[in-house]
Amino acid sequence: MKKAEFKLGGMHCANCALTITKILGKLEGVKSANASFASEKAVVEFDESLVDEKKIISVIEAAGYKAIANEGYSHSGRDHAAEFKSKEISELKFSLLISIIFSVPTVLLGMYLMDFPFRMLLLFAFTSVVQFGVGWRFYSGAWKALENKTSNMDTLIAIGTSASYFYSVAALLGFATEQYFEISAILITFVIAGKYLEALVKGRTGEAIKKLLNLAPKTAIVLRAGKEVVLPIEEVVIGDIVFVKPGGKIPVDGFVVEGESSIDQSMLTGESIPVEVGKGVRIFAGSINKGGAFKFRVKKVGKETVLAGIVKIVAEAQASKAEIQRFADRVSAYFVPTVILIALVAFFIWYFVLGQSFSFALLISVSVIVIACPCALGLATPTAIIVGTGIGAQKGILIKNAQALESAYKINTVVLDKTGTITEGKPEVVDFIVFEKQKAKEALSFAYSLEKNSEHPLAGAIIGYASKKKASLLKMQKFRAIHGVGVEGIIGKKKLFLGKAGTNEGKEVLEALAAIEEEGKTAVVLKENGETTAVIGVADVLRKNSASAIAELKKLGLEVWLISGDNERVTSAISKKVGIENYFSEVMPAEKAEYVKKLQSEGKKVAMVGDGINDAPALAQADIGIAIGAGTDVAIEAGSIVLMRSDPLDISRALKLGRATMDKIKQNLFWALIYNVAGITVAAGIFYPSFGLLLSPAIAGGAMALSSVSVVSNALLLKRVKL
Repeated sequence: MKKAEFKLGGMHCANCALTITKILGKLEGVKSANASFASEKAVVEFDESLVDEKKIISVIEAAGYKAIANEGYSHSGRDHAAEFKSKEISELKFSLLISIIFSVPTVLLGMYLMDFPFRMLLLFAFTSVVQFGVGWRFYSGAWKALENKTSNMDTLIAIGTSASYFYSVAALLGFATEQYFEISAILITFVIAGKYLEALVKGRTGEAIKKLLNLAPKTAIVLRAGKEVVLPIEEVVIGDIVFVKPGGKIPVDGFVVEGESSIDQSMLTGESIPVEVGKGVRIFAGSINKGGAFKFRVKKVGKETVLAGIVKIVAEAQASKAEIQRFADRVSAYFVPTVILIALVAFFIWYFVLGQSFSFALLISVSVIVIACPCALGLATPTAIIVGTGIGAQKGILIKNAQALESAYKINTVVLDKTGTITEGKPEVVDFIVFEKQKAKEALSFAYSLEKNSEHPLAGAIIGYASKKKASLLKMQKFRAIHGVGVEGIIGKKKLFLGKAGTNEGKEVLEALAAIEEEGKTAVVLKENGETTAVIGVADVLRKNSASAIAELKKLGLEVWLISGDNERVTSAISKKVGIENYFSEVMPAEKAEYVKKLQSEGKKVAMVGDGINDAPALAQADIGIAIGAGTDVAIEAGSIVLMRSDPLDISRALKLGRATMDKIKQNLFWALIYNVAGITVAAGIFYPSFGLLLSPAIAGGAMALSSVSVVSNALLLKRVKL
């Protein structure tokens, strides 16, 4: 299965996105498809053996829309989707200009210059240019919608303006007494103006991706045949040695091979403090060299870089659909035919029941049709999602889909893994207690030899300590790792074990274990032929913001739990240090998901926070998984939200962002629905008999155009939220 993104054009309302989603879903080989009106993108998962990108594009275009395969971030940093959007905005601008040029004289002739020579013929000529030149897009869209057995905004605009235009043509030919050419022209002008403003404002919602795309430079200084050569970034290949000058941008991912410096990764991770780098340190495209010059070997280029991965995830998140969007989709699906029915009923009542003139009833029905376009309703949810995910990306909070933001809103319980989440995940040996001191050197060599074969987080601490003490690496036989318990093996004639203490330890060993664990350190024992000969104390430093992060989570009214594989004594000590009252101790890695499930069974909505490696099952089980871990490949795959700078305070920021985004969505949906209900009520003339309140088609057109802009603008206010 392949997942591809397509940039869409020619969509005028949420129904257009629903139509594209529907027709793609019926295409053989397509597993899933989701088109977004706000982001103007479609994400399609399909079987390459049955369908390809060209076929998908042809199906979209056959339905009356435009589409290109969105290649996203390329070697050159070129944003094809942005170019596609820019072209569409230019076309709208040109259409608006033509519409204004012909609409202004139409309004003057229609409303003020009553005795102008050839007035009706000029009105007919000017309006026809607008109606069938600029407005042809609405006829085309309405016809394509009809072919797809649906209706959309184009349907409403085509019906409303055509009613006004052809009634005026009848007046020109002497079959009616009044003309409304200017109504038709100004309606189309207002709609195009609204679409143009909407496109400009929507462009601001995608600023996050634009900024990310602009991070990488277009060229790189590469060493070729012993010389420094400036090459376009697309010509840089894996294995090249790249030279970076002070102040220069890092063009691709790699590892430093010569020199030292400090680099600014803030646009990738949100972390403002520069990172010190030297030989062997991994660096990422888009970072800025703040210190000395250095050279690095290229490891990843183009779409394989971490920057490209982030851009892809943000783009997919912005095109994804939240659960609450389904409500808006259901309303939009029935909205257009309902509005047409209301317009017909209003015409019937005013003309046949209340005895008003034909032109009066006609204008009432046109006003109803025009003001009720479902654009604002379709934009309410996705624009907030786009802005929310963009804000997150700029602050080092990588949100992978709309559901993550929606789930964040509902969370009431947070479960934190200990190692690598509230601690640095870089343990160090601080105690090495040997019960027979003359065997200290031998015991350290045994521990060193055992852990040299282990991948456990504590192994690195013991190996590092033993290396500093210049311990010997001994020949090991029958090595075996016992998951969640420890490691064992045979050296010479001794059967060795290093790991958790047993239940039958002697008094001296128990006292040593207690002393270490009461300080919040992790203790492991070394056994020789079943007898404990040493106790090793390992301390993992708390992250500097751990206690503050817990306090912030509590301020949000959240219940906080700590989950750890350490015993009750160690887990309790760590919990007290950071201010957590609830904890699970002695939990095997594979059991963490069960503990999350246990909390969920009590009706809690759980966010699991882990390092994205051994916590993957628990992250998947939780209502939302938050991976904390410096943008590693594993972390990015593990959670629905990834905290790129590994700051525990970002946990509360991510949840605040989810709450703020959902609040905006609810505001947008509320006002979009109220606007349509109130607008249709006034346009239908409900208040005309009592208050003389009536809505002309021209004002209805302007109000409809501005409603979409107001919804998008409200979503942009998310940028003011303090996280």
